[in-house]
Amino acid sequence: MAQPLVPDTSVVIDGRVSAKIKAGELQGRRIVVPEAVVAELEAQANHGREIGLRGLEELRRLSELAKLGKIELEYVGIRPNLDQIKLAGGGEIDAMIRDVALDLGASFLTSDQVQSRVAEAMGLDVEYVRPQREPIKPLSLEKYFTEDTLSVHLKEGAIPMAKRGRVGDFALVRLGERPLSERELRDLSREIYERAKADPQGYIEMEKIGAAVIQIGPMRIAIAKPPFSDGLEITAVRPVARVSFDSYRHSTMLKARLKEGQRGILIAGPPGSGKSTFAAGVAEYLLSCSYVVKTLESPRDLQVPPEITQYGPLEGSMEASADILLLVRPDYTIYDEVRKTRDFEVFADMRLAGVGMIGVVHANKPI
Repeated sequence: MAQPLVPDTSVVIDGRVSAKIKAGELQGRRIVVPEAVVAELEAQANHGREIGLRGLEELRRLSELAKLGKIELEYVGIRPNLDQIKLAGGGEIDAMIRDVALDLGASFLTSDQVQSRVAEAMGLDVEYVRPQREPIKPLSLEKYFTEDTLSVHLKEGAIPMAKRGRVGDFALVRLGERPLSERELRDLSREIYERAKADPQGYIEMEKIGAAVIQIGPMRIAIAKPPFSDGLEITAVRPVARVSFDSYRHSTMLKARLKEGQRGILIAGPPGSGKSTFAAGVAEYLLSCSYVVKTLESPRDLQVPPEITQYGPLEGSMEASADILLLVRPDYTIYDEVRKTRDFEVFADMRLAGVGMIGVVHANKPI
């Protein structure tokens, strides 16, 4: 008789268990899901995180397969308490999941490399499956974009809209006549998360209860959902042009000032006025002058050459990022989105330390 199989949270989130069953690899097996897996997924879902919802959907699929007689499914083990769930990042939940496999003498299925190595060290029969890499397909969101589209605005119960034109001269246009449903937005949200996970150029910049910011290539996507917003909303912003520094008025005067030595400069303008595009042009110019250039951004969406390293908040702190940058010793740093008091303090600290600083601020007037 085949050993029972205990999956960990990683393979449940990936959907690998049901995929293996449908492929005929686990037909008739006894699948034992630890209560710790359910609790971790439930906690993630309650915090509005997509991975929790994906994992719970996989458990639903396993239940359906069990009803069809494809597998035996049961839930065992102790449900973790709140403190243990909070310590999930330190391995507390993973340890509880491994304990279930040890107690049952079961095979252990995981796509987490660290979990796999720990389980092997403890003598478990481990089946490690590499994290699934699906072929990267165009996002459904991309169908709303044309060459002159600056941003796309989607919300459940509302007609999709887009800003089209060029920086400083755009119009808000309707992209259809039918309001989008909550289901359509949820499917699109799931697709965006999966793409961010699979695409080397994609990452989740920020995720909180009711909100997330995701970067996929040049596209910045903000997802808002209740309780933060009154409905599910997806906003995608993409640069429409990459403009050289020479294309701007007064570039000759500014070039002379930049070449005199490290400077402190603020680029000011209202949202959507092209500040970040201009800052990227300045960064490229400084790089061409043999300066070492870095950026501080959140999210990291400036369109700059690969020779310019883009830094985000280190452990949530731009101050910590600045400490690292001072050790790296760039000639110039482009600080995008200088908004809060602490941002201005970090900007000033780096400038006083002798680093040339180009800051991007939201303001209708420079003074």
